[in-house]
Amino acid sequence: MNIIKENIDELNAVLSIKLEKNDYEDKVSKVLKDYQKKAKIDGFRPGKVPFGLVNKMYRRQILIEEVNKLLSESISKYMVDEKLKILGEPLPHEEDKTPIDWDNDTEFEFKLDLGLAPEVNIKVSTQDKIPFYKIKVDEELLTKYINNYASRFGENVPVDLAEEKDLIKAEIKQLDVEGNLMDGGVGVDETSFLIDMIKDDEIKKQFIGVKQADSIVIDLKKAFPNDTEISSMLKIKKEIAVGLQGNFRVTVNSVNRFHKAEINQVLFDKIYGEGVVKSESEFREKMTEEAEKVLFQDSEYRFKIDAKETLLKKFKGNLPAEFLKRWLFLINDGKFTKEQIETDYNHFEEDLKWQLVKDQLVSENKLQITEEDLMKSAIEYARIQFSQYGMSNLPDEHLQEFAKRMLDKEEDKNKISGRALEDKLFEFVRNTVKVEETEITTEKFNKLFEK
Repeated sequence: MNIIKENIDELNAVLSIKLEKNDYEDKVSKVLKDYQKKAKIDGFRPGKVPFGLVNKMYRRQILIEEVNKLLSESISKYMVDEKLKILGEPLPHEEDKTPIDWDNDTEFEFKLDLGLAPEVNIKVSTQDKIPFYKIKVDEELLTKYINNYASRFGENVPVDLAEEKDLIKAEIKQLDVEGNLMDGGVGVDETSFLIDMIKDDEIKKQFIGVKQADSIVIDLKKAFPNDTEISSMLKIKKEIAVGLQGNFRVTVNSVNRFHKAEINQVLFDKIYGEGVVKSESEFREKMTEEAEKVLFQDSEYRFKIDAKETLLKKFKGNLPAEFLKRWLFLINDGKFTKEQIETDYNHFEEDLKWQLVKDQLVSENKLQITEEDLMKSAIEYARIQFSQYGMSNLPDEHLQEFAKRMLDKEEDKNKISGRALEDKLFEFVRNTVKVEETEITTEKFNKLFEK
């Protein structure tokens, strides 16, 4: 076997691999002999099929498999031995169009294009300045947090006459062309909808001021053009909802208006447990603490963006762009056109540069994650997941149990490991650079993302 690397330039190379018969023949013969022992061919007892017949029937298939396997193993070993860092995967050489005659050739030569990774040598020091924006919890933001909790623990209360934002609970029945209840028609004894959800303004006006037991005849499809909404409302399959036509009678069972929870001891106990918070001032303190925690996470997120930008600016090398575009097109198997890849290539290139920067800094500074780091990252990931559903006060033991279950799944564990290692990198950056802390309002902080 002979492997030769020819550099085209600093970022591209061609790898030539030449295989001779003695490189693969023993492996092919061994597999053929195994086939001979197991082959079942009419006219021969198991294990007694002549080797020549097995060779004639299966050699081509086995030869292709073994040569490709040997090729893959040889390339991988060569990369390790030569400490060769490549981007993407080796691709068939564009100018190598010579077909392989698997039936007659005994020597095989393959040429592969390589995209070479550039040398990365990023240094981080106190000369680097990265901002950290500390977001103030002002009265407006605190009021917003309190209102969110008041809404979350609010409830619908029955009222006499309907207004635009009210919830209607009603019986809905399908009518025939003469306006009578349709025999075997679609309907429910009780369902609910918000008046504000009605898309037709004229129909919406008919519900303003209705009271219990009032009936209104409407074209349901005009009121709710979305078939998914209708199927949910009438508790029917979507395909049935698609074909519905004509009028429906809506009879009001009740009118309900949403009222936010009052800011009192009942609300405090619902949120934090009985007696934990005993006054509105304590409640505001708790709200401020919660807001500060959330805002700190926002500040951390922004710090990571600014740190990443700072480090990427230090990346002075180039990537083998044309090779990578070709590789992206081939690995996606036609899912994206070359024009789409061209349009999105800059985003891909930035991600790849960031990966190279991370790899270099992690390796050079010997950054590693421990089991404790992994669990901490998993718990934080779980906390974020639950908080998205309004569950921001789960006990630590529940979060730990959920985190353990995630880490038992290989895919989740790999994802969390990547997050933990990146967090370790940002921690290293924070401890190495000069962090310039700036107090900022929520409004100004949000504008940072408009650039």
